[in-house]
Amino acid sequence: MASPKKFADVGYKLFSTSMMLLTLYGGYLCSMRAYRFFQRREQLRIAAENQTEEIMKD
Repeated sequence: MASPKKFADVGYKLFSTSMMLLTLYGGYLCSMRAYRFFQRREQLRIAAENQTEEIMKD
């Protein structure tokens, strides 16, 4: 049978690994949201520039 110390070490390593993976996944989600935010802002800026050019042509 495994000793309590060995059991605790394995549990700690599993917990640490799961927290590391959750942190990495959270960072990925955050960076993807920021990327989409800046892409959308750029698209809106381009659309606004095109819209003013069309209005000025009329």
